[in-house]
Amino acid sequence: MAGNLVSFRNILAVLLLACLTACGGGQPNLGTQTSLTCVPYAREVSGIQLAGDAWAWWDEAAGRYPRSQKPAPGAVLVFKPYGSMTSGHLAVVTSVQDSRDIQVTQSNWVPYRIENNQPVIDVSPANDWTEVRVWYEPVKEMGVTVYPTDGFILPH
Repeated sequence: MAGNLVSFRNILAVLLLACLTACGGGQPNLGTQTSLTCVPYAREVSGIQLAGDAWAWWDEAAGRYPRSQKPAPGAVLVFKPYGSMTSGHLAVVTSVQDSRDIQVTQSNWVPYRIENNQPVIDVSPANDWTEVRVWYEPVKEMGVTVYPTDGFILPH
């Protein structure tokens, strides 16, 4: 009887350890967990004090902040509504690699995650950043969807 009790305890301990390991698992490197959407995150990171849905920032910025078709560190890339992304999206430029390749920090591209230094490429025919593709960390590759954008809002 004592031997059976020890075996049962050993099995129970192994099962408990396996369950705890599974709880700590999940998908690594998907960014920091957050409840922030892209708008308050972009406002906080860039210092650009605009409000409203992401798509509305472009018009809101007129006369208040410089707008450009060229990326610059600290600028906010404004995505137009597209598909299920009905409110648009905002991403803050962290670095410019070349005329068609930037890195951004953004919140909620991957739901409930903040991602840093994620690649975004310009695929617009005129090289004016009106069409982009975005890195998608869960699959570790550039997304295939081409997203329409307005351009960049520059901080003062």
